[in-house]
Amino acid sequence: MAAEKAFIREVGPRDGLQMVGRILPTDKKLEWCCREAATGVGEIEVTSFVNPKAVPQFADAADVARGAIDIGGFVVAALVPNLRGAEAAFDAGVRHINCVISISDSHNRANINRTTNESIAEFRRIIDAATARGRSDYHVACGLATSFGCTIEGAVSEKRVLDVAEQILTAGADEIILADTVGYGSPRQVGRLCTDALALAGDKGVACHFHDTRGLGLANVTAAIEAGVRAFDSSVAGLGGCPFAPGASGNINTEDCAYLLESMGFDTGIDIERLVKLRRDVESWLPGENFTGSIARAGLPKSFGRPLAAV
Repeated sequence: MAAEKAFIREVGPRDGLQMVGRILPTDKKLEWCCREAATGVGEIEVTSFVNPKAVPQFADAADVARGAIDIGGFVVAALVPNLRGAEAAFDAGVRHINCVISISDSHNRANINRTTNESIAEFRRIIDAATARGRSDYHVACGLATSFGCTIEGAVSEKRVLDVAEQILTAGADEIILADTVGYGSPRQVGRLCTDALALAGDKGVACHFHDTRGLGLANVTAAIEAGVRAFDSSVAGLGGCPFAPGASGNINTEDCAYLLESMGFDTGIDIERLVKLRRDVESWLPGENFTGSIARAGLPKSFGRPLAAV
């Protein structure tokens, strides 16, 4: 009997790079995407269509997106904060966009200078733009940042999370992403909110985006899996973070997340050993950054049951 599938979306080339201390050249970003796709990762968030004056790392967003599309063999996704970014992504050929809205009004203002309600209205305009181009050709997801808490406001109402999620789904989102942007989430909270979000979403997708700021990232993945979620964002070497989360240690680690899911009996399709080899090169490209992860340090156990492809 075939194992149930679980899906990992790599966000390192976007979330992982948005706060690093150096600009990674375009060719290295594309090498990262090409080699990670070859490990079996089926979707990569390759860049962010934001104002390059605000985030110079993504001044090459269109070039990276077009180059990644030319590589082929995986879903090319990009983050967009607003309609302008969405139109730029569409013009570059991107057909899978991930919008972002913070549930915390204070975080949304700090992050993209809008209220949460203003961003919901902007999301509707993004759906209209995709519809004008041929809606069935586009996958529009929305990340609900600070779904589990906020460093500015503290606790975030689960009722408000579900209210925003319902508005986004009603507007036409294909997928919602519950994001623990600042690493406040706990397994019990994750299980409860994921259960409610899945019931609300029906046949629409629900994914999770966890940060490991307080060491609960993989525990939260487990809780989400038990609730029924089967799709997760992660970053090679645990790169990434949020500028509004002091001391943040980054996203959950792709290598460790893949190992966890495989150990739980799911098929991720990922060659973990090959992924670790890519990680070593990413580390060399970004000296001085904070890298996390246990599999890269300790290796896979001899009892690991899934045969790995030749590296």
